[in-house]
Order: sequence, then structure tokens, then C-alpha cells
Amino acid sequence: MSGLVLAEVPFPPSVEDVFPPSLWDAAPWLTKFSLFLWLAVAVVLIYFLVSYREPKIVPTKKQWLAESIYGFVREGVAKDIIGHEGLRFAPYLASLFCFILVGNIFSIVPLIQVSPNAHIAFPLVLALCTYALYLYQGVRKHGVAGYIKHAVYLPAPWYMQPLLLPIEALQSFVLQPLTLALRLFANMFAGHMLLLVFTLGGFALLNAESLFLKPVALVSWAMTIALTFFELLIAALQAYVFTLLTANYLAGTLAEDH
Repeated sequence: MSGLVLAEVPFPPSVEDVFPPSLWDAAPWLTKFSLFLWLAVAVVLIYFLVSYREPKIVPTKKQWLAESIYGFVREGVAKDIIGHEGLRFAPYLASLFCFILVGNIFSIVPLIQVSPNAHIAFPLVLALCTYALYLYQGVRKHGVAGYIKHAVYLPAPWYMQPLLLPIEALQSFVLQPLTLALRLFANMFAGHMLLLVFTLGGFALLNAESLFLKPVALVSWAMTIALTFFELLIAALQAYVFTLLTANYLAGTLAEDH
């Protein structure tokens, strides 16, 4: 029976498998990742709108959870990392945290089982949004020339500065947004591949000709279950790290001159 099920699944997957078959003719631009991206946006918006539709002094469970999430980002990230000035960035940071968290959790949701952040395009767009924000805030605070000087400040002897200046500029203007995107993408992609390997590996072992290999399929599926819980931890941790680094970059760009 399991062999029959596996025979119906095309392997290896093709490019067409990225697209939802029912939406291929009507909307060829809509990939699975795009669909899950908008689903994550809808989940976050609907939850907070419903939670705050009729706010109460004694909050309901939904209101309490929504307030706790926002309070955690506001106090634990925006205020602690950036300072009092960071409170105005709390809505952006909270939105970023919630969206990434929901998108990451999709990697363990049945029938979805992949995070949109496992596609490099989406973490890259999020990183570019953060990049544009802290560049704008830095130029607004220091001016163009002042911000460039602020970003590539080198407390080094003059004879070392020609060597260190390109490295510092690369770090400030290229590597920060790039590593921000790659960190999220790599973790979610690796988690998705691990779950896929152990799940499909279990089916491959179950259909092996050797009777000694068939029981090992249970071990492979047990690893899938264990890694699913681990993936949930990674999903929350990566959302927090992305938000924390965003706040850290904003704190650096808003800091007073050295």
C-alpha cells in the first residue's frame, strides 16, 4: 500500500510542483510560497484585529496574548536595545516578529510543511526593509556625510585606515542586510530539508527489499517527530533573532557621534 502511494508521488519534483495546481491556469504568478506569505499576513492581521475589536480593562485570553506579544517586543527589544527613542519603532518590530514567527511555524503545520522564509526572496525583502529603515534614520539624524562618517568610524591609526575603511564600509552597507537575510533563510531551509529527508527516508526504508532495514523506518520517523519540536524552537528563535538584530542596527544608526 505504501509503495502504491509513493508511486503516485512524482520524484524528483519539478519546477511545476512549486505552483498550486488548482491555481496554475487562473494565476500562474501565485506560487506556494507567495500563497503562504499572504496567509501569514492574514493570520497576524486577523488575530490582532479580533483581539482588539472590543478591548476590555480585564483582558480576554486573546487580548492578553496579543498585549503580551506586543509588550514583549516593545519592552524587551525596542526599549532595552534602542532605548526610550526605540518605542516609536515598536510597531514595526512587533509586526516583523509576528510575521516571521507565523511564517516560520508553517514549516511544521500539516499540509503546508514549508516556511515562506525557506525561499531566499522573502527574507531578503524583509532585510531590505530593515536596511532602508536604518539608512533613512541614520541620514535623518546625522545627514548624508555625517552618517557615512558615523557608519565607517575607525578608531585606528591613520596608516591602518586605508586598509580597514573598505572592510568597515562593506560590513555596514552590504554584509549587515545580507547576513540578516541569509541567517533566516538558511535556518528555515535547513530545517525543512531535515524534516523532508527523515520523512521520505522512512518511506524508502519501509519499501527496501531487506527485512532488516524496514524496522529502521520507525527510527527515521521518530527523528522526524523529534525534529518537528526542535523546528518549533528554531522558528521562534529565528523570529526573535531577526527582530533583535533589526533593533541593534537601529540602535547603532541612532547612536550619537563617536
